[in-house]
Amino acid sequence: MTSAQHENHEPPAGADQLFALQRRERLMDRLRLHGAVRVRELALDLSVSELTIRRDIAALADRGLLTRVHGGATLPSPLEQEPVRRRRLATPAFTIGMVVPSLDFYWPHIVSGVRNAAAAHGVNVQLRGSSYDQAEDRRQIVRLTESGQVQGLLLAPNLEGPGMHEMIDWIGKLPVPVIFVERQTPEWTPTPHQLEWVRSDHATGLEMAVRHLHTLGHRNIGLVLSKGSPTSAHLAVGWHRACAGLGLSDAFLIRESVALDVPGHRRIIGDILEGCRRSRITALIVHSDPDALSVVQYLTEQGIRVPDDMALVSYDDEVAHLADPAITAVRPPKALVGRTAVEMMLARLLEGRRRPAQRALILPELIIRSSSLPAAPPSLPARTPRRRETV
Repeated sequence: MTSAQHENHEPPAGADQLFALQRRERLMDRLRLHGAVRVRELALDLSVSELTIRRDIAALADRGLLTRVHGGATLPSPLEQEPVRRRRLATPAFTIGMVVPSLDFYWPHIVSGVRNAAAAHGVNVQLRGSSYDQAEDRRQIVRLTESGQVQGLLLAPNLEGPGMHEMIDWIGKLPVPVIFVERQTPEWTPTPHQLEWVRSDHATGLEMAVRHLHTLGHRNIGLVLSKGSPTSAHLAVGWHRACAGLGLSDAFLIRESVALDVPGHRRIIGDILEGCRRSRITALIVHSDPDALSVVQYLTEQGIRVPDDMALVSYDDEVAHLADPAITAVRPPKALVGRTAVEMMLARLLEGRRRPAQRALILPELIIRSSSLPAAPPSLPARTPRRRETV
């Protein structure tokens, strides 16, 4: 292997051609699932060079199966496909309003999934950013409904605290159908019709992380949950369920935010690691990526090796691959959640009240990287056969 091949992680000659079909099938599976793929992530996941992935994308683009964009690829736009364009002309044009609690971190992938699905079906999207505040949620929802331009709403309101039931009741009486995105209503709500929702199955995602660490031999595992996140409640459910199923202690559950911008994060991490030492914790699951990156940085500064001294898994997979070492992460199906929400809304708009209500859970993925895998043992030198001496 040449030095250039080694630096770019190029496979041996012939291997690229041998596995091109399987690799491109994997690429298309990811694209259908997420609506978009990134060259860097695919190269890491498939253990090939970025150049190889770019060649795969170029070959698939030549066949009209995807559209090349800077740094990756997306599903083809309907405007590029004449048969699809003709079908769109016969489809009623809808406008869907969407209110999300944030326009950065986590939500852009969901919004991207919504926009890709909407474009594929000839639907317009009016996006409004809110905050984790019920009053602001109401304000943005009212702006959309009073405009008279939207026929349905995709909402991610704040359903925490004592005002939850009033908020759900108010939303249930809106003049247009509503689908919650990454939010879940109680099993029964006294609304004119049962509200629909689609979200990531975070509890099962957390269970994936626990079971991954368990298969690697870890029996004392801890969980650090970010304070104030609606996702944390679901992750706690998965944590207790996984530990009960595997016969592990679920006692080491810390609810603290430790990202770099949190005041006193180093002291908090130090206290957590002291607790790990006392409880003999050998692996941590941290929600979310900024918190996990902060933990990795602190561990490195303290001379604690990852994963040899402490294995780590993050929950979210927004920037986990940027850490050193790259962090194993559970990746919620954000783009697919957005796409499913649009498809559910379209079915509701086209079929009306006669269509039974739907509630969908979509499973995350576990992306395994260096932070949880033990280093491969060094290969033994080839043994030189002993020469038999003749007498």
